[in-house]
Amino acid sequence: MTVRLGQTASATDPGRKRRQNEDAFVLQPPLFAIADGMGGARAGEVASALAAGALRDMSAGPGGEAQVKQLVQEANRRVHERASNDPATSGMGTTTTVAVVQPDGEIAFGHVGDSRAYVLRGDELEQLTNDHSLVAELVRRGELSERDAELHPQRSVITRALGTDPDVDVDAFVVEAQERDVFLLCSDGLTTMVGDEQILDVLEHHRDDLDRAARTLVSEANRGGGEDNITVVAFELASGGD
Repeated sequence: MTVRLGQTASATDPGRKRRQNEDAFVLQPPLFAIADGMGGARAGEVASALAAGALRDMSAGPGGEAQVKQLVQEANRRVHERASNDPATSGMGTTTTVAVVQPDGEIAFGHVGDSRAYVLRGDELEQLTNDHSLVAELVRRGELSERDAELHPQRSVITRALGTDPDVDVDAFVVEAQERDVFLLCSDGLTTMVGDEQILDVLEHHRDDLDRAARTLVSEANRGGGEDNITVVAFELASGGD
């Protein structure tokens, strides 16, 4: 199926508890990405900005899983190089979730960390990525319930990030898009404050106005406590040509 991009949207906010916004995003069709930085002082902000900059600099042409892995590895290389050479940023890292829309109707995803990608298809919301976090891995192994995971004191501990090693293990996969699919990339500042059912309600209610949907999701996360930076990137797929 030949597809074209429809609406695109983004929104970001530091939240109610953080002074700095250490999230970064890329809205450069056909490339979309999100990065949630971590590290002392302003190092998280540096890490996410470096990752986003690396993604913007590289070509996002057809290439599927191999190309999206290359994109993420280059972002990792830049963050790791800076962290290794600048003592002020030692130990910094960032998550990233990347989507590249291809003309044949496939979307290639690359993912590291606990930011997420979702698809709204019809009236169902599906999480496409697996969180690389301590509690998520315990849930997948059956050692922790999803309810307990929401309250676990180490729920923010991630097990994989860009910048901590010279190479990073990237989850890469391809999704066959369907007409009217809405894809959402978001930092955990959204998903720790807003449940999947509420995300679904917002996207369905504002499906024809993704800018409004993005702003509403950020508002809902702040209403829920706004404990972290909140960033969302959304895009819609339509069939046919121009």
